[in-house]
Amino acid sequence: GAGLGAAGEAALAELSAIDRALTAMRVGEAEVKFDPTIVRGLEYYTGAVFEAELLLDTKDDKGRTVRFGSIGGGGRYDDLVARFTGQSTPATGFSFGVSRLASALRAAGRGADDATRGPVVVIVFAEDDMQHYLDAVSELRAAGIAAELYLGRAGMKAQMKYADRRGAPAVVILGGDELAAGEVTIKDLDAGRARAGAIADNEAWKAERPGQQKVARGDLIATIRSIIE
Repeated sequence: GAGLGAAGEAALAELSAIDRALTAMRVGEAEVKFDPTIVRGLEYYTGAVFEAELLLDTKDDKGRTVRFGSIGGGGRYDDLVARFTGQSTPATGFSFGVSRLASALRAAGRGADDATRGPVVVIVFAEDDMQHYLDAVSELRAAGIAAELYLGRAGMKAQMKYADRRGAPAVVILGGDELAAGEVTIKDLDAGRARAGAIADNEAWKAERPGQQKVARGDLIATIRSIIE
């Protein structure tokens, strides 16, 4: 038949890029699937849309196993910001039902007692090295450690502030020097916070770099584990 046309080709390219990113992060087909029947009710989406489903099995009041189903959804809306500001800003976002999620977690016996510890944050330096950052995030998650990639474009300082706000136990730094040497710099934010109170002098702070260590890339998981535990 006739070709897909420019819009169709662009859509396929976008789905391929999403597929590559998911593959790089080792997300299995049991967790993500392409479903052409998903429709979002809002018309400002300009690209892929998605829905989040909670796969957690919980029990109802009669002791029967129930699955909660959809807890959120979203997609890409590159033109939405421009409607209000006149500036074209690429954006992807989602919303989730907080009360629905909270009741699902309570039903699963995972309520407010869980310690609120932020994820390990992997700093992003260069688009070309994205695979290295994604690999680090995947490794950490595979080892049962909550981790996330900094999303957006910001300098090192802003990313460190973000990690601090998230309550991250540690930050993973894979800059050009580290990648070339097969190393990784890890910042133990807890140790940094503890020492910050004790070091009054800014020069001493810079010289000492509390909580920062450089280790072989293969020691990433063991080092992060020692910080968390």
